[in-house]
Amino acid sequence: VPGEIHITTAHGPDLFDNARRATRSMIRWLTTEFGLSDSDAYILCSIAGDLAISEIVDAPNWVVSMHMPLGIFPD
Repeated sequence: VPGEIHITTAHGPDLFDNARRATRSMIRWLTTEFGLSDSDAYILCSIAGDLAISEIVDAPNWVVSMHMPLGIFPD
């Protein structure tokens, strides 16, 4: 389904660390689910992934999420 996405998140007081952890979680999921190498998963995250600050209202516990559209993968 073109509109479906897989999301990984990280929360804590450091936005940069949260971004790294959310991205690493997505890389881990991509390598497990699709058999990609770490390098290929990282490249895919940089091209197709959407890294976003999802929540800033619960300071200092920011939430960062990485979104990956599932429609880019063959059935």
